[in-house]
Amino acid sequence: MKRGEVMAIQRFEEMKVWQDSRILSKQIYGITKTIKFKRDFGLRDQIQRASVSVMSNIAEGYERDSNKELIRF
Repeated sequence: MKRGEVMAIQRFEEMKVWQDSRILSKQIYGITKTIKFKRDFGLRDQIQRASVSVMSNIAEGYERDSNKELIRF
């Protein structure tokens, strides 16, 4: 690949933003396993679901038909 060329992404897993959101989600799950979060089930579950939602929205947007839809998600 030459300098300045853009490589097409074949799968959403190749997107840097999705990879970063996966790392963040894993970190959030680790943080919410601490004693303080174990006592507040509602807060823990909400934070965990929100972190997974970021990854899911990126994947869903990628599967749409246009860049406009990808950006929306």
